[in-house]
Amino acid sequence: MTFDVLDFGAKADRVTDDAPAIQAAIDACSKAGGGRVVLEGGKYFYSGSIILKENVDLHLERGAVLQAHKDLEHYFHPNAGQRDDGVERVGTPVTLKPSYVFIYAKDADNIAISGEGAIDGNAYAFVRQVSPYYVTGDFYPRPTLVYVEHCNHISFKDVIMRNAPFWTLHPAGCDDVLISGLRILNDLNVANSDGIDPDHSTNVRIIGCHVTCADDCICLKSSSGNMEYGPLKNVIISGCTLTSTSAALKIGTEGAGDFENVVVDNCIISDSNRGISIQIRDGGNVRNVSFSNIIIETRRFAECWWGCAEPITISTHDRDEHTKSGHISNVRFSNITCDSENGVFLSGSRGNHIEDILFENVRVVVRAKSKWPKGMYDLRPGYGQRIEEIKTSGFYMRRADHVILRNCQVKFEGEEKNDFSHALYAEECRDMTLKNFRGQAARSSLENVVIRQDES
Repeated sequence: MTFDVLDFGAKADRVTDDAPAIQAAIDACSKAGGGRVVLEGGKYFYSGSIILKENVDLHLERGAVLQAHKDLEHYFHPNAGQRDDGVERVGTPVTLKPSYVFIYAKDADNIAISGEGAIDGNAYAFVRQVSPYYVTGDFYPRPTLVYVEHCNHISFKDVIMRNAPFWTLHPAGCDDVLISGLRILNDLNVANSDGIDPDHSTNVRIIGCHVTCADDCICLKSSSGNMEYGPLKNVIISGCTLTSTSAALKIGTEGAGDFENVVVDNCIISDSNRGISIQIRDGGNVRNVSFSNIIIETRRFAECWWGCAEPITISTHDRDEHTKSGHISNVRFSNITCDSENGVFLSGSRGNHIEDILFENVRVVVRAKSKWPKGMYDLRPGYGQRIEEIKTSGFYMRRADHVILRNCQVKFEGEEKNDFSHALYAEECRDMTLKNFRGQAARSSLENVVIRQDES
């Protein structure tokens, strides 16, 4: 059955809050057993929060726009009053559940958002310009664009989601999630406008999406606020094109629970601040992860953004003095091409080494691209962690055991090489295997490969 929101009183005049009419259509559709709620093409709907119900497909026809209201009084506030660790502060508790939400669902199975229309988050109603490279605002009360919790058999297909003021699509505690053909187009200066953030969810497929945003494009999470839903596991990401001023593909840092069985294949990361990032700061573990057939192009965007253009970074460090980080093991990288002004970076912690990492057919080209300082790696966030000024190697590894590099290559290009160093540098790494590793240091005065076993 089809339910047109205009039949329920929507004005589509860009001024009237159409949320009551849209909600009435959703409620009627669900009560009738399900169907499609339609926003007609060529119409512009201005709306406060709406709540999706079981068996409802919210369908935006080509040319339809659903824009979020600029006034928080028109937003659903499902988690009013919560604060991170009981401390009231400016800043969202990203480890917990979101405060304000534009499109919300909970315990609603068989829901969908579809069509070729656009959902617009009206980002600049909630942020302010900080610098030419950075736009932010009080994390409270920036709304999440779409948050669905404990919903099964759900899909998001072909829609444009744009101008999110905070995270764009956040499925938490969900099972059987299909995200296909989305175009997420956020402002590259609006901080924390993540693209897709599966959280404690299972059997997730993210296929053929194009994501541009000023934070992580696709970020797998297991946040402390949703621990009741178990690990994040069984995730496939394929055929996506990604651009980010943070990390294009990321696991963490919100990682109170485990991450298991993740496959990423056939993606292109272009003009990003970081490429692939696995950052564990909480107690969750990462295991059984595969990245293959990926092209990565990174450069440093600005000093205000976390990350120093690392094409691949893996690290496990304690978030704070009370939170011990989990373990990272069995991660595979194959057929990866990196063009960056930094190198691959692995950093375990004392007593918690990264283990069982394979790099196969990974090519790293390092060259200066931006005007920003080079020769550094970024370990933030973390207890006592910071940007470390270390000359850039093609591969830099410390406290990583049982690492295999097979058919890998490093090449330094360009005339500006003072901040660049060895093809491979490793310290405190047990049982490292190099098979057909090719690469020369950035300068002839340096060794190509340095492996040290002593602690430093």
